[in-house]
Amino acid sequence: MRIALNARILQAPRTGIGQYLSELIGALHDESQLELELFHGWGWSRQLPPAALPGYSQWATLAKQVPGAYRIRRWLDQRRFDRGAGRRGVQLYHEPSLWPLDFAGPMVMTLHDLTHLHYPETQPRDRLAEIERRVGLAVERAQCILTDSQFVADEISRHYGVGGSRLQVAPLGYAQRFHPREAEWLDVRLAPLGLSPGGYLLCVGTLEPRKNLSQALRAYARLPEAVRVRFPLLIVGMAGWRSESFAAELQLALATGQVRVLGYQSDEALAELLAGARLLLFPSLYEGFGLPVLEAMASGVPVVLSARAALPEVAGTAGTYVEPGDDQGWCEAILRLIDDQAEWLACRAQGLQQAQRFSWKRCARITAAVYRQTLEH
Repeated sequence: MRIALNARILQAPRTGIGQYLSELIGALHDESQLELELFHGWGWSRQLPPAALPGYSQWATLAKQVPGAYRIRRWLDQRRFDRGAGRRGVQLYHEPSLWPLDFAGPMVMTLHDLTHLHYPETQPRDRLAEIERRVGLAVERAQCILTDSQFVADEISRHYGVGGSRLQVAPLGYAQRFHPREAEWLDVRLAPLGLSPGGYLLCVGTLEPRKNLSQALRAYARLPEAVRVRFPLLIVGMAGWRSESFAAELQLALATGQVRVLGYQSDEALAELLAGARLLLFPSLYEGFGLPVLEAMASGVPVVLSARAALPEVAGTAGTYVEPGDDQGWCEAILRLIDDQAEWLACRAQGLQQAQRFSWKRCARITAAVYRQTLEH
């Protein structure tokens, strides 16, 4: 089977969908009788690029300045895709994101969440217009739609009327770099940042409203001064759309010196930071899966999180759940897992066990089965 995968998103620094695609491609290489052709917009390859490709920052700047930039780029992509797919004898096209290119043969798409419906303000206006125009048509056209969680599958079924074998859940996995690490090893890696293993709290995610970073900041501010001095709060992630909406709140927190924004981190640096954290705080309001939660559990780090959207599917009984808006509840949960070592160890053990339910190998196996079933019909 010769499968075309739209890999253009790998030009950007790899966050949620980029991580999904890079890990899925790697795992699909172990599936027999699959030949992957990766379309990058400017060309094709059969190998996963090792890092973000050149040109992303220039494109991001251009998209803000040129009206209709998304439509222009899509028109160019479509022409290159058509030529390449024909020459390579592509039998099936897999779109790993919101709106697929046109393809005469069978098409599978992955719909990770319905953020564009729940939080349209998190998208640039031009991009949102393209999403709204194309996603419904794409859902109608796709022979099969893959999702990361049953929660999103149910949402798609309700909103778009899709069901049966056309909708398949393929839960995500975690990369092998996410695992518990010895304190002595972490000491060397964390020392340049002025950190020590187990000596800080961590938030991971793009800085945008639905990630609810303000909740973590408010809960952290309620902790006793001595606790905040001992456990600084680190925030890892790129600035997202409308991140300025909580800029003032963040600036106040930064002024204390107890909150630090580290920005985007490389894959290995993020794995080290997760493994060294006392807790991951994940107050997100909406997630189609929540990879940082799984990666933290696999690293032996307990998670305090919202019981929203797909997050309970990922954390199961291993998560410590607090409702968004309950500032005191968040504060108490954090203090409990700092002060009570027995509870911290129990949550750690449950998290490690829960993480074993997920793997990229399983995700690839389900995805490959969808490819085969689609081509057989």
